[in-house]
Amino acid sequence: MAAATSNETGCGEAAAGGKRGPLGIPEAVFVEDVDSFMKQPGNETADVVLKKLDEQYQKYKFLELNLAQKKRRLKSQIPEIKQTLEILKHMQKKKANVMLEYDIDEAQALLEKNLSTATRNLDLLEEDLDFLRDQFTTTEVNMARVYNWDVKRRNKQDPSKNKA
Repeated sequence: MAAATSNETGCGEAAAGGKRGPLGIPEAVFVEDVDSFMKQPGNETADVVLKKLDEQYQKYKFLELNLAQKKRRLKSQIPEIKQTLEILKHMQKKKANVMLEYDIDEAQALLEKNLSTATRNLDLLEEDLDFLRDQFTTTEVNMARVYNWDVKRRNKQDPSKNKA
């Protein structure tokens, strides 16, 4: 994971034009040095940074929900396409003379193309979901690191609170 640098936004996310993953999802950049990260413009307080990180996390969650819905849809479509192809092949073996919207060869070519596209899209969706899971982890770690940094900072400012 890359360390956060000054050309990133205040929440450890790649800046516009920065590194993006599949579907143009911005990559969450690991905050290596929290002290220097917190000195960057836009990172006035830990609360501000934590809010930005949480907003980014919620965006990732929203994307995950949408991708999971697409995945479920594709997972149900693929068996349907396969079943239709099997029926079509059975009709070809029986030399069935059934009125179809397409001739049997065209229908088979279309179904095979649709099956190939659906399978490829499912594979790409899996990659996108894997990428998103990495972004969750990085964002969660960044949030914990900023929170811990702030606790240490406050304890240094008021050491009397440590004497419990």
